[in-house]
Amino acid sequence: MADQTTEEPAATSPALAEPTAAVRFGWVTGLGLASLGMWMASYTPLQVLLPTQLQDITPRHKIVALAVVTGVGAITSGLATPIAGALSDNTTYRFRFGRLTGRRHRWTISMAVLAAVCLAVLPTQKSVLGVVILWALFSAFQNGEYASLSAAIPDHVPVKQRATVAGWVGMPQALGLVVGTVLVVAVFTGLISGYLTLAVGLVVLTLPFVLLTPDPPLDTEHAQPFSWRQLGRSFWVSPRAYPDFAWAWSTRFLMSLAIAMGTLYLLYFLRDQIHYARLFPGQTASDGLLILIVIYTAGVVLTAIVGGMISDRIGRRKMIVTVSGVVIAAAALLLTVVETWTAAIGAAVLFGVGFGAYLAVDQALITQVLPAARDRAKDLGVINIALVCPSAIGALIAAPLVSLGGYPTLFAGTAVVAFLGAIGVWRIKSVA
Repeated sequence: MADQTTEEPAATSPALAEPTAAVRFGWVTGLGLASLGMWMASYTPLQVLLPTQLQDITPRHKIVALAVVTGVGAITSGLATPIAGALSDNTTYRFRFGRLTGRRHRWTISMAVLAAVCLAVLPTQKSVLGVVILWALFSAFQNGEYASLSAAIPDHVPVKQRATVAGWVGMPQALGLVVGTVLVVAVFTGLISGYLTLAVGLVVLTLPFVLLTPDPPLDTEHAQPFSWRQLGRSFWVSPRAYPDFAWAWSTRFLMSLAIAMGTLYLLYFLRDQIHYARLFPGQTASDGLLILIVIYTAGVVLTAIVGGMISDRIGRRKMIVTVSGVVIAAAALLLTVVETWTAAIGAAVLFGVGFGAYLAVDQALITQVLPAARDRAKDLGVINIALVCPSAIGALIAAPLVSLGGYPTLFAGTAVVAFLGAIGVWRIKSVA
């Protein structure tokens, strides 16, 4: 594990100290609920609402339009997270927000409210440009919230408990998609009610964690002086000085790219290639997508928890990350050679099983290679670039692959990228 206390004058500060006491179930539940609201608001529009909205706005150019919207959103996400993380790292108790005086919670609730406002306005947009602007703003604010929430694990959870906690907290990343999809497809149908439901859920589910869990304040003498140059350097962590961090970033980037490529056009794949509505009269491709999401989520829930517990028990990370990545590659490879509804179900099972274990264990691994305790949120923001920017690059890669070679070419490329990410983790030396 990277030394997180060397040359840090605030090593005895509760806000900067390496955690040693195990967190309780209530704390994990609060963070899980906040994560659930955030991922519901982020993933559900990408899978259901945005494709539907763009289908109505520009049916002939929906694929390109979706690529542009998700690509711009990914760019603003990548820009926002390290900056929000750096500001969070240096927020002292002087800047009170009611009763909130710690480094993280004020950013969490502020970003959640601003993101919710963007969601509430999104369904009123009748042009691709309007959707692009609102989604870009939402992505920036949502990832600002993610910066503060993701720092909670290295801030509060000891190393020996991190994969287990990451499993419980990572589970909402998949559960948020299925819960959000159920809400907007089966309960609150329609663009306006769907977006508003996600906006309300984003704020309401964040409040328990913000109001009921500790957030140690940072004394003013422990904060770094603000400068625009220092803020600009938030995007850089030296690969030469921290090679394990660089390799963790690279492998996360590749796995995120594979996920973005393999899932971006899933609704269109079911509609245009599988012809789901023709196979099951009276149903739509959105109904088929919901079924796949439920299957995938069941796999994620199972392996995120079990994989995290096993990793903490045996003290190994890289082996589980590699196996889970290979399973994800196998899911994409299956859809490369077989384009049927049955194959789609099988791929959903494999993808869920692989992604669940990957979520928990890779997140724990990353927290063990962070360069410094006082920059946890900023450095996790840099990692987040590897999580969100592949959505932009994935869209740019996926669209021409589908146009030139069809969906088999897209899924074959997805398999190759996932396999490279799975084996690259072995270049990390400081974590078993």
